[in-house]
Amino acid sequence: MTEQTSKLYERGPANTAYAQYFTGNSYLRGLVADPAVNVGVGEVTFEPGCRNNWHIHHDGYQILIVTGGEGWYQEEGQPARKLTLGDVVVTHDGVKHWHGATKDSAFSHIAITAGTPEWLEPVSDQQYAAVEAK
Repeated sequence: MTEQTSKLYERGPANTAYAQYFTGNSYLRGLVADPAVNVGVGEVTFEPGCRNNWHIHHDGYQILIVTGGEGWYQEEGQPARKLTLGDVVVTHDGVKHWHGATKDSAFSHIAITAGTPEWLEPVSDQQYAAVEAK
């Protein structure tokens, strides 16, 4: 799918550097490339059904700002939250979570990330289907 979902930026190039941590295709546009800034800032676009693996941010946090489409955010042990344009999510240090597109919509968000990510297991098709069924 090549749908443009972001209201701010053109879709970035294929997210090959992190593809092993995603189920499906994603795209990444770096927005801040200043080595003196200690956070990463980029816009990620997920094709429909694409999601990243469960992961944890150590010694930092992650802020997501939705820029287009519809997606999901879920913290371990909590119900999934449906996200749409303008929604903001703050993930605190050490919280296991995942995020990605709904099955029928592409999804874009700006990610502001501090600290070191620990990539974990994929969100299984069964886990994803259970979220989509609600």
